[in-house]
Amino acid sequence: MGRWVALLRGVNVGGAKVAMADLRRLVAGLGHDDVKTYLQSGNVVFGSTARDAEALARGIERAIADELGLTVPVLVRGGRELAAVAGGNPYADREDDPTRLLVAFLATAPERSAAAALTVPDGENVAFTVTGREIYLHYPDGGYGRSKFTNNYLEKKLGVVATTRNWRSVRALAELAAP
Repeated sequence: MGRWVALLRGVNVGGAKVAMADLRRLVAGLGHDDVKTYLQSGNVVFGSTARDAEALARGIERAIADELGLTVPVLVRGGRELAAVAGGNPYADREDDPTRLLVAFLATAPERSAAAALTVPDGENVAFTVTGREIYLHYPDGGYGRSKFTNNYLEKKLGVVATTRNWRSVRALAELAAP
């Protein structure tokens, strides 16, 4: 049985409102076990015999649509995959404040040309590294909340669905999903 993490985009942070108890119930109702949520922002960790992350994401999306009437993009990562993300941040040794480190999780890897053309808006000090389906983000001069280099900006520039988590959440989810 594998461990998985589902990351819902835009839940309870300006988007759709989903109670974590409902999310746990929906995911358990799909046949997954040891279902746990983290915070109130659409993070759910679970065990499953399934091996296809995309199929898991679509199943959760359908359950949310069918039972809650909401359209919410869901991105799924395996426990080992999330552990690699948590262990691969190129900015982790430069920053003690986890609110200045984030990871944008992408539904698919962006086109190379789009990733190569990605730039930080003028006047902002943001470092980023695109690695497959993740973008590591470092905001050395302040928080993500004051930046224009946001999840929506990334989606627009890269043409893919994204959801962003702060470094504390990434590490906690990796621990919860550890095999």
